[in-house]
Amino acid sequence: MTDQTTEVYKNLLALNKPKGYLVTRSDDLGRKTVYNLLPQWAFDEGWMPIGRLDLESRGLLLFTRSGKINDMLTKPGNCIKIYEVWVRGYVTQEHIRQASFGVESKYGLLKAKVEKLGTGGAKTKLRIQLDEGKNRHIRRLFGALKDPKFGTPLKVVTLTRVSIKNFNLDLESSKYRFLTIEEEKDLLKNIK
Repeated sequence: MTDQTTEVYKNLLALNKPKGYLVTRSDDLGRKTVYNLLPQWAFDEGWMPIGRLDLESRGLLLFTRSGKINDMLTKPGNCIKIYEVWVRGYVTQEHIRQASFGVESKYGLLKAKVEKLGTGGAKTKLRIQLDEGKNRHIRRLFGALKDPKFGTPLKVVTLTRVSIKNFNLDLESSKYRFLTIEEEKDLLKNIK
């Protein structure tokens, strides 16, 4: 392997973030961060998360040392992200239609492509597709919608990011790995 190949190979790393870890370099309150799951070199060498997942969320989180790659993968419209979520409450076809056109919330207009995967008791399982990622986007979108039976806001109880563009989560919880050269090229293909 040449130095150039090695350099290309180490542009991106993937982590399956578990619930309960902050996506930040450090926390004044001493809470666990994603850097507690990575080797010390990730912190020392300036690997930064591409986007965010909140404390309660889990799933695919990519890291890079390149500001250019970070910008390319977080620019709205550049990259589809897929999430699987469980929502407390009954999500109707009308909710799904509203989400696709946009739901007005106190945080602005929030929209997403939503597919209903099933139900379990008083919860609904959904697949959510976003091409932008506002802070707590999915949680706020469903919080702005009401359960038709009880009139209470819908609430996301679990949220897992399962893919970014065409890179699918394939790691056990808390594990990380570098992307292969082919995975990197595929992920960054056609992104401006």
